[in-house]
Amino acid sequence: MPHAPTDARADLTAHLHRAGYYPELVADVLDVALADEEVVSHLVQAETTFDSEVRRHLTVLVLTPTRLVTAHVDDHAGADPAAPASASATTEVVPLREIRSVALTHVIAEPERYPRGGATREVTLAIGWGAVSRVDLEPATCVDPGCTADHGLTGQVTPDDVVVRVSGEAEGDAAVRSAVDFARALSRATAA
Repeated sequence: MPHAPTDARADLTAHLHRAGYYPELVADVLDVALADEEVVSHLVQAETTFDSEVRRHLTVLVLTPTRLVTAHVDDHAGADPAAPASASATTEVVPLREIRSVALTHVIAEPERYPRGGATREVTLAIGWGAVSRVDLEPATCVDPGCTADHGLTGQVTPDDVVVRVSGEAEGDAAVRSAVDFARALSRATAA
């Protein structure tokens, strides 16, 4: 169930602190973007990746009565390892009337045994409003299997403004339920 509007701002702050990734910084940048508007629902998703170094990223989605506010926070390692680290925090505000799609992909274990209302193992929430699109291209072909001509490329353009993946194995079942609840609240808000 989405967070109740009266408790949602305090609940958002609690989730930022639970994520533990610069909670005061994130709260401040969100406060500017929210501009005193009521918080209806929210989703806080921390992600850590490991390559040659550890990189942290935080995505926060906040639904208000009129807008979707997104925040992305990333670590930045400087050229000098002895220098203090820095972070960048970016917010974007999208009027609800501009949101074109709310896509939610559910990953279900043992779908043949799935009971109505059963648990989802993982979800990916993709929200599109036309600011960013992903282009997937592949070589075009023709029906002649012996053809060696270059037929150019074919592909599709997919809205990709913000994508959040939540895994029950990594974040727990409550995090998956929260993501589904947020998607439901956003879907309801954009239906008008």
